[in-house]
Amino acid sequence: MVPVGNFGIGGGEFVVMAGPCAVESEAQLLQTAEAVAAAGARILRGGAYKPRSSPYAFQGLVVEGLKLLRKASQATGLAIITEVMSEDDVDLIAEYADIMQVGTRSMENYALLEALGGCDRPVLLKRGMTATLEELLRSAQVIAMAGNPQIILCERGIRTFETATRNTLDIAAVPVLKTVSHLPVIVDPSHAAGVRSLVPVLSRAAAVVGADGLLVEVHPTPENAMSDGNQSLTCGEFRSMMADLRPYIELQQESRQLCPQLLVAGGAD
Repeated sequence: MVPVGNFGIGGGEFVVMAGPCAVESEAQLLQTAEAVAAAGARILRGGAYKPRSSPYAFQGLVVEGLKLLRKASQATGLAIITEVMSEDDVDLIAEYADIMQVGTRSMENYALLEALGGCDRPVLLKRGMTATLEELLRSAQVIAMAGNPQIILCERGIRTFETATRNTLDIAAVPVLKTVSHLPVIVDPSHAAGVRSLVPVLSRAAAVVGADGLLVEVHPTPENAMSDGNQSLTCGEFRSMMADLRPYIELQQESRQLCPQLLVAGGAD
């Protein structure tokens, strides 16, 4: 179990991380934080540093975004997860974040991974868009061998020949990773789908196969979002999704009580 504040990820609780892809303004972030907290999320996600495919796209509010995340955390009690892109930014972001996110493009940025190994914050490691599970675990090992065992794995969909969705969610990765590793595994249905209407059903699938939680994009007005609006749920849609997930989460927890080995993978050291 990876401790985060007064709770943990991987200890049996289904933990939901939710919020906007990018921190855009104080009003946008606080509105989202209050909505996701009321719906049952435990962690607020939001990008202060935004790695974008286009140099012309919004690149984030950087330090001002970090300050807004802290303000939202103080107002709602939510823990904070945000992305770190460079080893030079690790110490600064660790002052604001409870969890350090490594994005898909940074999964093999070994200088960054080694720097996070010297950080006292948990690390959420996203699977690279063309990475095998073995390669994902190798990157996790880099962080662990550098001194930080507090690692959360994230399946966020991989790039395949299919174009109906933004990426292809490898749902089998969840039970496979939990079998060969002792690390918690969460699912990012937003980046897997790329379409908000598919996010709730992929979230249900994640709960059914034993994921330890979700990383979901939520925005008050997705049509106005500066980043990933198409895949972001509205606050109302997120609230409905969380209510719909309850029986699936309860079923997962009942199964874990009957089969404790689902919490600690067999054969892991």
